[in-house]
Formats: sequence, structure tokens, C-alpha cells
Amino acid sequence: MSPPLPEPLIQRVRHPFAARHVELLAREKLSPGFVRVTLGGPELAGFVSTGFDDHVKFILPQDGQDKPNLPRIVDGRPQVDGARPTMRDYTPLRFDAEACTLQLDFAVHGGGPAEAWALHAPLGQWVGLAGPRGSMVVPAALDWHLLLGDETAMPAIERRLAELPAGTRAIVRVQLADPADARAWTSRAALDCAFVPSLAQALEALALPAGTGFVWGAGESALMSALRAPLLAQGADPKRMRLSAYWKRGVADHHEELAEG
Repeated sequence: MSPPLPEPLIQRVRHPFAARHVELLAREKLSPGFVRVTLGGPELAGFVSTGFDDHVKFILPQDGQDKPNLPRIVDGRPQVDGARPTMRDYTPLRFDAEACTLQLDFAVHGGGPAEAWALHAPLGQWVGLAGPRGSMVVPAALDWHLLLGDETAMPAIERRLAELPAGTRAIVRVQLADPADARAWTSRAALDCAFVPSLAQALEALALPAGTGFVWGAGESALMSALRAPLLAQGADPKRMRLSAYWKRGVADHHEELAEG
């Protein structure tokens, strides 16, 4: 018999604040729209990320510095000495505690200092990481998981698929601007994965399975906002759904939670 599910289904976990210096150890061009970097260093010891859609703050050095000034907590809030550095949110994809390495995927979509760093920074260059400060933990052993998003959701989806056990079902729909960015994902879960030109149209062709499941989606703000009504119309439980804006067209460094029970 399966163990009873926690109530509420979503468990919030807080982590002590930590900021670290790490160096670029390796990069891999995954596809036209993605580059994967491996970061490492002794300060990654003790890194904790318990939610598949966690995010860390990636921090570039300020002008003229080899290492960025890292944030520290002052009066309950993170502050950085000197000029504010460029900071962006990224999903911690794969952490190796023994090697003290962490992999991040960068979407290559036409500009920005973090993207330029991921593509061109020399190996050995130092950057900063802060967080994650908290995690959303959803039980893996549900009947099904519906995972939706655009390119920016792919690291979180890949991590979740690696975590899911046999005996559950994963339904994945990813809206891609370039079909060449599709991935050959696998999972111990029964996987139904499709890369599509339109998430809205893909949802019209889907029926939510029976049983207890969870709906997760992330991507551009307007795209994610438009999914809420059709998901609810199909019977999605708002207490078992999370939609997040990982970016917003025309706005830098945007991250917003749009719907959660």
C-alpha cells in the first residue's frame, strides 16, 4: 500500500541563506538554443536544493573584478557591497556532492550578459551563486504529473523526470521556437513527451488522467497566464497546480509565481 499523501500536497522548505564563489569548469553546447555549464569549487560543499524547480541567483563579477561581491544578509534582506552586479535566476539541474559541482543550463535567445558569459567566458572564471532560499517539494509518487513550459522550463522538467519513480506517469508538453532544441528525455515514470509549436493547442488535445496528480508549468508570463483557465476547465485542482513566469517579454530578470494552491 502506498503511503498517505501529505496535506497540503505542496510542502514548503526553507534553507539557510548561503552565497558562494564558484568557477567555470566546463561547457557543452546542447543544441542551437542551449548551453550547459558545469560550475565547481569547495564553497559548494553543503549545497542543498530539494525542489525540482528551485532557482539560484547566478551572479556575475562587477566591472574590474575577478570575483563578484556576494550578497549577505543585512536586517533580514540580502545586500551587496558596491555596485549591484548582474544577477539572474537559474534552475540547479544536477548537483554532485562528492565532486562539489553543479550544472546549469542557459537558454540562448539573442542577448544578455549572462548568456554571453555562458557562451564565451574562459574556463576558470569565477562567478557567484546565492540560494536557493527555499524549495517547493511535491511528492514524486503521485498517479501522474503534467509538466508544461517553454524553453526556459526545460531544466526543471529534465530534473523532475530524473526524480520520478516507476509506477507514476509523466505527461510533458514543451513549446519550442526551434524544433532542433528538442531533447531525448527518459524517465523511470511512464513518459508521454511531445515538443509542440503551441502549448494552448496541445492542451486542447489533452485530457487530465484519473487519480491524484499535479500540474506544473513555467515559461513566459503571458503564455503561462493563458494556461490557467483552460487547465481549470479541464478539471485541474488549483491546490495541485503551480504556474510560474520564468521571464516576461521586454523585462529583465523577471520571476513570478502565477498560480498555486
